[in-house]
Amino acid sequence: MHLLTLHKRKTPVETPPVNKPPLIKQLAITIIGPDRAGLIRDLSKIVTEAAGNIQESRMIALGSEFAVLMLVSGNWHSVAKIREKLDMLQDRGEVTLTIRDSSPRTGVTAAPYVIDVVSLDHEGIVLGLSNFFAARDLEIAELNTRQYNAPHTGAKMFSIQMTVNIPADLQLSTLREEFMEFCDSENLDAIMEPAAR
Repeated sequence: MHLLTLHKRKTPVETPPVNKPPLIKQLAITIIGPDRAGLIRDLSKIVTEAAGNIQESRMIALGSEFAVLMLVSGNWHSVAKIREKLDMLQDRGEVTLTIRDSSPRTGVTAAPYVIDVVSLDHEGIVLGLSNFFAARDLEIAELNTRQYNAPHTGAKMFSIQMTVNIPADLQLSTLREEFMEFCDSENLDAIMEPAAR
């Protein structure tokens, strides 16, 4: 007598579909146009209504013009809408626009240092400073300059604030000494210190 053994067939376990995160794209945008009230609002509205994000921005009045630098992000649909709306602003003659595809920066082991420089205004200050750091393959990550009159004497002054990325393997004391010697030779008052995190 043979016993028939029945094996219950296992039903395959269905794995839930994996939801891939949406591909995020970045745009680097420069905009310049006549300084007017509401321009920042209009630009912010374009990005927000397209479901995009402003990741970084710099905005400043330059004479009668207003300049904007923005890094915005979003999925491909958001980015396409932002491009379209900004192009419409340019087509109406309101702004001059440049848009470039961007991507996240690769990680670099460098510490940001802030450098403040003040001097009587004269030609070549920015060129001299940029030459100093370029000769040492150091990246200037940010640079701001301003011309103003000294409060008491009325003399024309020039101030610079820059952020320089300094690699971890660079001898900081040597760099600082060389920089201060350079500033002394150019009659520049300068401070170099770690950037606030």
